[in-house]
Amino acid sequence: MMEYATPAPWEGITPEQLGTGLAERSYLADEGLLVVLHIALKLRRPLLLEGAAGVGKTELAKALAGLLGSRLVRLQCYEGIDVAQAVYDWNYPRQMLYIRTLEAAGAADPGIVDELFGPSFLVRRPLLEAISAEDAIPPLLLIDEIDRADDEFEAFLLEMLADFQITIPELGTIRAATPPIVILTSNRTRELHDALKRRCLYHWIGYPSLERETEIIHAQIPAVTDRLAREAARFVHELREAPLTKPPGTAETLDWVNALVAMGQDHLEPDVVRQTLGAMLKHPEDLERAAEVQASVLGPAGPLQAL
Repeated sequence: MMEYATPAPWEGITPEQLGTGLAERSYLADEGLLVVLHIALKLRRPLLLEGAAGVGKTELAKALAGLLGSRLVRLQCYEGIDVAQAVYDWNYPRQMLYIRTLEAAGAADPGIVDELFGPSFLVRRPLLEAISAEDAIPPLLLIDEIDRADDEFEAFLLEMLADFQITIPELGTIRAATPPIVILTSNRTRELHDALKRRCLYHWIGYPSLERETEIIHAQIPAVTDRLAREAARFVHELREAPLTKPPGTAETLDWVNALVAMGQDHLEPDVVRQTLGAMLKHPEDLERAAEVQASVLGPAGPLQAL
C-alpha cells in the first residue's frame, strides 16, 4: 500500500456508519458490500463492482459521493473510447488562435512548441481531472461499464489503478497528491483481464432478496403502499425465475412501481400489470413470458396469492 502524507477525510468511518449514511440517501447495502467499501476507503484501493445491469452499481457510487461530500467524476465507457475522450486532449482551436496572434504581433519564437503543449492548452478529461484534482475532499472517480471498453483501453488504466498516476508524453507523469476514490462497474458483457482485477478490490452485487427489494421500493418510492411494495417485489422475483432475455434489475423494478403508483394503484391488478410491464421489460419475448408468469401468480381478484 502506498503511503500518502495527507490523511483521508473519511479515516475512522466504520461499515455501520457507511450503511447508515447510505440508507439516509435511500441506498440499502448489505453487510458484505459495506465491509468491502470500508476496506477500499481505508486502503485507498480501487473497487470493482460487477453484477447484472440495474442492480445498483452506479447508484452506489452516486450515494457514496454524496455521503462523503466528494465531487463525482464519471467516465462512461463505450466501445472505441480512447485517451482523447478519457484522459486528456489538446485545445487545438485555442492553440491555432495563439499561433496566429503571435504571428500577427511578430512575436513567434522557437519556444512556442513548448508553450503550445503546456498546461494552459490541456483539456482535462475525467481520468486526468480526478488524478489532478485539488479538492479539499478527494473526488470519487466512477469508471462506469468498463466491460464495454476495448482491451487496449483496459490496459491503459493499469498505471492509474496501480499508482494513481497518468503519463502524458508532452508533460511527463502526473501523480495524485491525494488519490481519488475509484469505483469501476461492469455488467460482465465480457470478462475483464486479470491484470485489471489484481489492482482492485472486488464485489459482486446480485439481485436483492424479496425482503430487501421490498425495503428498497419503500426507500426509493415513499408514496407506495406496503401491500403494493410486497406484491410488486414478489412478482418481480417470480419473473426472474422465468427464462427472460433480460431479467429485471432493481432499477427496472423501481421504474415499474413508479408507473403503478402513477396509475393510482395500491395493489396489483391483472389489467394494470399487463398495461404497465413495458416500464420494466423491454423485449417482446419477455413480455410474452411475463404474461405466463402473471397468469400463474395473480388470482382472479388481482392480488398475489400466498404473500
